[in-house]
Amino acid sequence: MPKKIIRHPFLSCTFAAEFVTEKYENKKSLSEVNQSVDVTAIKSPWKRFMAFLGPAYLISVGYMDPGNWATDITGGSKFGYTLLWVLVVSNVIALLLQSFSARLGLVTGKDLAQASRDMYPPFINFSLYIFAEIAIAACDLAEVIGMAIGLKLLFHFPLWLGICITVLDTFVLLMLLKVGIRKLEAFIISLVSIIGISFLIEMFFAKPDMGDVMAGLIPSKLSNEALYVSLAILGATVMPHNLYLHSSLVQTRKFKRTAPDIKKSIRFNIIDSTIALNLALFVNAAILILAASTFFVNGYFEVNQIEDAYKFLEPLLGSSWAPILFAVALIASGQSSTVTGTLAGQIIMEGHLQLRIQPWMRRLLTRLLAVIPALLTCLIAGEESTGKLLVLSQFILSLQLPFAIVPLIFFTGDKKIMGEFAVRPLFKILGWIAVIMIAGLNFYFVMLQVSDWVHDPTMAFSSKFMIATVCIYVFVILFFIMIYPAIRKSKKQKDFVLHGQNKITIANMGVPQKVFVTVDFSSADNKAINRAIQMGGKDATYNLLHVVETPGAIIYGEETVDFETRKDIELIEQYVEQLKSQGYKAAFLLGYGNPKQAIPELTNRHGADMLVIGTHGHGGLKDLLFGTTVEAVRHKITAPLLVV
Repeated sequence: MPKKIIRHPFLSCTFAAEFVTEKYENKKSLSEVNQSVDVTAIKSPWKRFMAFLGPAYLISVGYMDPGNWATDITGGSKFGYTLLWVLVVSNVIALLLQSFSARLGLVTGKDLAQASRDMYPPFINFSLYIFAEIAIAACDLAEVIGMAIGLKLLFHFPLWLGICITVLDTFVLLMLLKVGIRKLEAFIISLVSIIGISFLIEMFFAKPDMGDVMAGLIPSKLSNEALYVSLAILGATVMPHNLYLHSSLVQTRKFKRTAPDIKKSIRFNIIDSTIALNLALFVNAAILILAASTFFVNGYFEVNQIEDAYKFLEPLLGSSWAPILFAVALIASGQSSTVTGTLAGQIIMEGHLQLRIQPWMRRLLTRLLAVIPALLTCLIAGEESTGKLLVLSQFILSLQLPFAIVPLIFFTGDKKIMGEFAVRPLFKILGWIAVIMIAGLNFYFVMLQVSDWVHDPTMAFSSKFMIATVCIYVFVILFFIMIYPAIRKSKKQKDFVLHGQNKITIANMGVPQKVFVTVDFSSADNKAINRAIQMGGKDATYNLLHVVETPGAIIYGEETVDFETRKDIELIEQYVEQLKSQGYKAAFLLGYGNPKQAIPELTNRHGADMLVIGTHGHGGLKDLLFGTTVEAVRHKITAPLLVV
């Protein structure tokens, strides 16, 4: 839907761009940072390229989170170097799919969740949302446990206390998001550098046999146990929620919407992804090689716990620095992955459901979904069970992969959606090979596990029935998302047109007749009223809105007669008289109680043509706790909103 802009002779184009309907705003992925990095004015090719670097590094931290550590340590200690080829294949698949994801966001201006909502029926869209949220929770579970283990190793906190402390990083992250996307990217790159340098030094201590390392790059047959770990490695490396995230992060760059510029943007992002994901491959390979050269070679085949790996590093490598570097890298890994998990959760909720809640609430809910099972596992099953829980979380990510990959391949390969930027047939084939391989291996392993449960005489029939129902439901959804785009009516493809291909109809919206202005008797009132007058001129009627927020107003509403209410009426009457004395038609309206409810109610009831609202009177921590009036009001009114 195009921007719905009200034009006026006194209004500049830049200012007019603020008049956007709520429906359009909701279609912007990560609207807080969407197109916040302007590269259109950069002339130097090198500087332009550097301006595009960054999104893939936020993606890459997901490939080196604590869940990856658990799978790599388990794989290295159990099977030596033999699973190195699985890491390499997983990285190639990740690079292919991330290039698809970036292409989707750059060309269509939609993230993967938004595109899925536009393509699939509501029930399927909601199912995809649920699967994606499960993946987010599984990823967050790994981050919680990893951070808690890192705090335990460095500061000797009990694991349960470390798990509880991880809730606090919700607010640390929200503070980071306020500084801008480029500074956030710099923060993440710093953490990634800490991880990379730490393992580079660890490799120096470990001195692995390079002949065995090279042999591990040759594919080999996998046992059922090795297959389970390999699928966990695949899920931890490709990471389904990162596909949603990358399609959104690339939209933080503002560039000209011409074919040459889009091609350059795609090329720059592929280079960005190649560098970042190969760095992630190095870290993952280093962890697996460290586990193989330290534990497997010395006969420690059952090192499944990150704590055990930490404990054995010093005596086996002969350096006190080795475990310290290991713990520091683990904390950096958990904290950096928290950022990407939070952003991906916001993208998935807003894209699939078009539902936006306060960021702190969204983050807290996601974190609690991870903290509760981690805490229960720690308290009931013991700390030694957390390693198995980490590997299980990554296996869950692998199970969710097809539900993100299948729509992505359909979207990026469809010329009706992507135009000339659709992926080439060869890459589509490679994408489908990846889907078939992942889905096939998952199907094989799930069937093995289900078969064991079905033949288990101790398991109740109701449990078996529930497992069978869930499996059938999942397979039906997967089958449906694979065939639906082929049978979908072509007329619904209109949602997927490139920028510039829609026919724009210019309508004369006229000058607004009823202009409402919120006032709070601060210095912001003067700017808000003057801006309103620029919009309406002498012909409009100006209604000044003020909401009385005293305890009496909250309880008694219009019947309140306290001192502050009387004073507010006196002040707003003075505003009205000043406007009338200068030849403007003016009146006032009072609301009582919560401004987030009273302002929309008055605006809609009295049929405002436009609402002008001044900046709020608080910031920082109060924004996190209460949000802003503007944010709440804009979702409830039908008139255009101007924020001054």
